[in-house]
Amino acid sequence: MAPGKKNAARLGAHLAFVDESGFLLIPTVRKTWAPRGVTPVCRHPFRREKVSAISAVTVSPQKKRVGLYFRLQETNIRCADVAAFLRHLLRHLRGHVFVLWDNAVIHRGKDVKTVRRRYPRRLHVVPLPAYAPELNPDEGVWGHAKRVLSNGGMEDADILGKEVRRVMRHLRRSPRLLRGFIRHSGLPLFLI
Repeated sequence: MAPGKKNAARLGAHLAFVDESGFLLIPTVRKTWAPRGVTPVCRHPFRREKVSAISAVTVSPQKKRVGLYFRLQETNIRCADVAAFLRHLLRHLRGHVFVLWDNAVIHRGKDVKTVRRRYPRRLHVVPLPAYAPELNPDEGVWGHAKRVLSNGGMEDADILGKEVRRVMRHLRRSPRLLRGFIRHSGLPLFLI
């Protein structure tokens, strides 16, 4: 077992797999139809409105509970938003928290470093290997959400935000799906 995993188990820490994603008003087309011999054309208004999201799939080591925490906003996720999300996680998860995420620039910014310095005994950050998004179960969350929302033409960012929130709340109440994302990531089975 890797040293970080040993520490997490020894400390009885929560594991939080964190990632960000974005949802555009431009619909993702998964299926369409047209008469035989006619190329299907999907028309939509081109607008750059979007909903940005950050979430964490969490695993409680003692009771093996899985959870999902998320935040949505209409602007890009910045370093300050990541820091606020970390504080949100620390407020809701007791004890030590190991955050596993990619090495994105917004994860290394000043605001995140401030949060890490403020909670040095509770918050432990473990970077995932570069170019290995498949190791993060949170990628499964975003893939599922985008699959559910595909083929849906949303009229504006408010409706899009409500639909993303609906899908995320459904996922939050579906520990079986969350465990499936962990299993699919190839992480050790002791996590689920």
